[in-house]
Amino acid sequence: MLYLDTPIFQAISSQFHQTSWLEWVGTISGFICIYLAAKENIWNWPVSIISVVTYSFVFYENKLYGDTGLQLYFLATAFYGWYFWLHKKQTDDKPIESITAKQWLFIAGGIGVLTFLLSFYLKRYTDTDVPYADAFCTAMSFTAQLMMTRKILQNWILWVIVDICYVPLYFHKHLALTAILYFVLIILAFTGYLDWKKTYREQQQH
Repeated sequence: MLYLDTPIFQAISSQFHQTSWLEWVGTISGFICIYLAAKENIWNWPVSIISVVTYSFVFYENKLYGDTGLQLYFLATAFYGWYFWLHKKQTDDKPIESITAKQWLFIAGGIGVLTFLLSFYLKRYTDTDVPYADAFCTAMSFTAQLMMTRKILQNWILWVIVDICYVPLYFHKHLALTAILYFVLIILAFTGYLDWKKTYREQQQH
């Protein structure tokens, strides 16, 4: 097993040994949350509250200030999403919606503007070493989360893209466990998209 002695493996192993208990809690609850969301299970929201509160401390300690602020947004949308999903399940038999090409352009423009504003703020007013990556991932996540609370099908497409971007960012920040979580989230987000798309098509047939 010579590959165990490689610098890459040793670096990852070192990161795992330095993983805090907060990161473990955030990671485990994050796995559970995204799985439940993909299954349209309303309990994904209370579980997400545990994850975002935990990760707000983890990200702040690692100078990911965009992600830190994002957790506060996630916390608010978790409560909102919890209420919205409960209300929709009681009053609407067709909760999943889809957006048009024109709406996609509007969303892309919004992400671009938000990325620019966040990167400017992070670069000028904080000591982060990844202002642009942090800003882009934050803007994408902000938008995807809002779309998820409204049960818009394409939220999963944004999650796949941003999760791919997060993996190298977290390895750079020595958050190996979180990087692995987001690698798995890429797969789960894609699965979530397929599940929701199937449900959406079934709804259109009624």
